[in-house]
Amino acid sequence: MNLLAILLQAQAAGQQPAGGGWSMWIMLILIIAVMWFFMIRPQRKQQKELQKFRDGLQKGDKIVTIGGIYGIVVEIKEKTLLIEVDNNVKIKVDKNSVVKDFSEAAQQ
Repeated sequence: MNLLAILLQAQAAGQQPAGGGWSMWIMLILIIAVMWFFMIRPQRKQQKELQKFRDGLQKGDKIVTIGGIYGIVVEIKEKTLLIEVDNNVKIKVDKNSVVKDFSEAAQQ
């Protein structure tokens, strides 16, 4: 009796309900669409805004780097910035390491 029950359950498990294949594909497409809408799209938008900020940097802007260094932009080159962190203390950083503006206008 046990063997018969196992064989009947295996046969029933092998059968798919009508339309089962299509509903799986629709659910997969919906999951991908939701992930794109809520995860990938906002991240791309944030990256574009950050690149726009970096391209718009000007001399005298107060900035913060990824490493947490606060400074004022003294010189701008194609890929690097020279920032002043204290009186007569200047460091050269990569433009991509700048993450935000902390000037008074940006805080309001």
